[in-house]
Amino acid sequence: MLPRFVYAESYYADIGAHVFPTQKYRLVYQALRARSIAQNFIEPEPASRKDLLLVHTADYVEDLLQARSTPRTESSELPISEKIIRALLLATGGTIRACEEALKTGCAINLCGGFHHAFPDHAEGFCYVNDMAVGIRQLQQQKSGIKVAVIDCDLHQGNGTAAIFEEDENVYTFSIHQRDLYPRKKDSNWDIHLRNGVGDEEYLGHLEKAVPAIMERFKPDFILYQAGADPYEGDQLGDLKLTIEGLKKRDELVFRECKKRGVPIAAVLGGGYATNTDDTVAIHVNTCLAAVEIFS
Repeated sequence: MLPRFVYAESYYADIGAHVFPTQKYRLVYQALRARSIAQNFIEPEPASRKDLLLVHTADYVEDLLQARSTPRTESSELPISEKIIRALLLATGGTIRACEEALKTGCAINLCGGFHHAFPDHAEGFCYVNDMAVGIRQLQQQKSGIKVAVIDCDLHQGNGTAAIFEEDENVYTFSIHQRDLYPRKKDSNWDIHLRNGVGDEEYLGHLEKAVPAIMERFKPDFILYQAGADPYEGDQLGDLKLTIEGLKKRDELVFRECKKRGVPIAAVLGGGYATNTDDTVAIHVNTCLAAVEIFS
């Protein structure tokens, strides 16, 4: 069965002159439509206050819903406005829906999401809501005892996600990222801290060992995959040296392990700040195509 794709036009929000190209979501969607897989698109509903409270504190949720500038929201590197918050609520609803669809079909991708720096009580980086954590908590509400593994392949460590689930024995957090870079690290269950300059061969060598090991030791019922485009050699914010082809091999590796073992997987696109936005879009599109190739 073909993977499901979750997308909303309002994933785009104007954040002004910024390194974060929010237009990439629309461009990825358009590129996938051009490949005649539009019948597999689903439009999400925004996450509700109740959804957010599964992870975030009541005071912080009220700040977000009112788009208020407070110490809790000012720790973000994004501006705050009603349109930006609505886009993030839609992104979170998209991750919830992708998780639900993946349980049914084996694989689903939210063409947004991956905001893994948000903590329960404050924003960090470009992240106001930890959509990944909300998606996992929703799965736990719907399926008691489900074991979820997070495979986070963004350039930056998923510090918020690691902190949120540090006491949850049913959630295993794995992150492979550049060591000497934002953020201040929190301990995941397994962190691979990469030196600057690591390229395809070393990176894929780590994943070829790590992903099967997680499957065999933790035995997850579900994988949530953060497929950040920012380990790319042309990214403005990092110093890893993966090629576009190497990043597609990364995606194929993760999807193939899930398919082989019959473990449902939902993916979110994560970061991507290439000097040429077309490169970021190509990497994200390749993530989706890798899922189609393996799960169709």
